[in-house]
Amino acid sequence: MPDLPKKKVGIVACSGEELPEGTVTRLAALKVLEQLCPADTVTICLPLFLAGGEGDRAFARFYPTVAVDGCGRCCAARATEMYSGKPAASVVVSDLVAENGLGQPEGNRRLNAAGRQAVEVTASRVAEMVDTLLGKPWSRRSGTLTEVVAVPEPQEAVQATCSCGSGIPVQEVAVDGRVVTLIALPLIFQQFREAGKAPGDGTAHELLEAVKIYNPIPGGEEEAYARALQREYAAFYERRGVPG
Repeated sequence: MPDLPKKKVGIVACSGEELPEGTVTRLAALKVLEQLCPADTVTICLPLFLAGGEGDRAFARFYPTVAVDGCGRCCAARATEMYSGKPAASVVVSDLVAENGLGQPEGNRRLNAAGRQAVEVTASRVAEMVDTLLGKPWSRRSGTLTEVVAVPEPQEAVQATCSCGSGIPVQEVAVDGRVVTLIALPLIFQQFREAGKAPGDGTAHELLEAVKIYNPIPGGEEEAYARALQREYAAFYERRGVPG
């Protein structure tokens, strides 16, 4: 398999500004990204994601995401599922407010006390989900270690990082006259070249199987994709030369 960047969790928060719960989602996501789990999370920009940002969509196909929604419409979760895949976990602020018996958040720009409390509760829940998805033993709810691990060095304050810079390469390929974007293709090509696999019909179908792990291939189009991959790999192999 391609050697991908360090596994992280993507945080996608709803961008609703008409409800105080929307403000809660953004502030809670920022707290997770910059304070609670800065080394293990990246932000996924929902507007860019919807507009076709390949970096964000590629990240959400490779790595787990947590959708943080303000209300039951679940726009962030639905958008993630539509364009990349179902989120690994999701949080709805209005549900957490009811579950924890909190007051009603108020204020879109400046939250009331109940809104600020909702931020803390939501951030804590999302951080627990991040730990679970990454297999970490720390229990944020109880504030204890569930097994003995090395104590990490204190981290300096950081800024939230974006998934569009996650380092997952993509490549556009022409398939039967239309251009499609295939994630991880440059890494797959490099891996095949380093393994000494020269271009050819057999290699084309091996490439197809590798590409299918990370990209959906429409039914009935496998042969067209195989031909396109063979052509692109031959060009890549010629540019790089036979590995010595």
